[in-house]
Amino acid sequence: MSPDEAPEPADTPEPPARKGLRAALTAQASGHGHGHGHGHGPAAPASTRVRKLLMWLLVPLALATVVGMIVLYPWGKAAPTSVVPQGTPVQASITATATGPCLANGQVQVGADTDPDQKPCLTVDLTMTDGPGKGKPLRLIVPIEPSTPRFSTGDDVVLAYNGGNATDPASFQLVDFQRGTPLVLLAALFALAVLVLGRWQGLAALVALVLSFVVIVLFVLPSILAGENPLLVAIAGAGAIMFVALYLTHGLSARTSVAVLGTLVSLALIGVLSAIFSVGASLTGLDDSTSTLIGSLGHGIDARGLLLAGIVIGALGVLDDVTVTQTSAVWELRRANPALGWRELYRSGLRIGRDHVGSAVNTLVMAYAGAALPVLLYSSISGVGLGALLGSEDIASEIIRTLAGSVGIVAAVPVTTILAALIAAREPVDHLVSTTNTP
Repeated sequence: MSPDEAPEPADTPEPPARKGLRAALTAQASGHGHGHGHGHGPAAPASTRVRKLLMWLLVPLALATVVGMIVLYPWGKAAPTSVVPQGTPVQASITATATGPCLANGQVQVGADTDPDQKPCLTVDLTMTDGPGKGKPLRLIVPIEPSTPRFSTGDDVVLAYNGGNATDPASFQLVDFQRGTPLVLLAALFALAVLVLGRWQGLAALVALVLSFVVIVLFVLPSILAGENPLLVAIAGAGAIMFVALYLTHGLSARTSVAVLGTLVSLALIGVLSAIFSVGASLTGLDDSTSTLIGSLGHGIDARGLLLAGIVIGALGVLDDVTVTQTSAVWELRRANPALGWRELYRSGLRIGRDHVGSAVNTLVMAYAGAALPVLLYSSISGVGLGALLGSEDIASEIIRTLAGSVGIVAAVPVTTILAALIAAREPVDHLVSTTNTP
């Protein structure tokens, strides 16, 4: 045999774990998923053995969630009302504005303004479009302060009516703009985008979103206002939201069930870490909004528990994304190479999760930083040192909120991956082969 006819060297055998990882990524790229694992097609049905295992794990948790909601809900209690008069909202349109001295109705300025430090006021002429004075004109005097909104002719605004004489300007206060139309248009645009891209799964996601708000409005808010422990209420509410949102959006499958388990474990970790470090940092939870709430209720509330409840609910959405992605990745690895054991599945799935966790943590940090931007700006001009700035109540609360949530997200990757690997590895090989081509 001549040198030119020598056989080519054989390719180096590819390790099973690497082969399975490559096959799973190829399957995801070809339509089984995308970068966040939410675009996969219908999952193949799990074997009877796996379904029984998941039922033993999840049914007690689902029952605990239902029992918790029943126990914590304020059955028969009257809905609390604010002890601070808020006024009845009345809509109006501004017909004219003028800037001048701050004079009450009927007063007339005599001579020139001799006080250069006197702040001007905005005289606003309005026509009420609803309420007891519908169709009647009204003139209000609004002091011009740096924190006062800038009203102009043609603006649709909201007045606060105190229940007095509808013809007396003292019965009304100009409080805000009307924002109903742009909010409805933006919500419609959001829904349209989700439906166009997600189709039936997008519709399911929208329904899940609506039901999540129903849980918050009809269970979480009334229970906390009735004096129940905010953290326990948030845990029960988050559990209900998680079961509804995940199963409705991603279907009743073994993959979704494992994602639910991973989310529950991670939420518990976030709650524990938040509670420990909020106590260690002596956080009270008494920021401006919470202080206003307590003043309106007329009685105390567990402000620190309210802080912890916000942390748990705030991290839920990002956790769902991480756990669903990891579960889908492990299942695709197992279906691509049924010879992989749970250790190989775990190691390969973890490599996929490392890329995802960085973006997920950054998402949570930026979301909290954006929400706390006014606090950060105010604190930066306060003239105190960096240590005192970071240790202040408002900033320290955001730091603990961000870091505890981020630790939970990071932990969700190995926790969900090992749960998925252990359960996927229990799928019989013949079952995996028979469902590999399931659409």
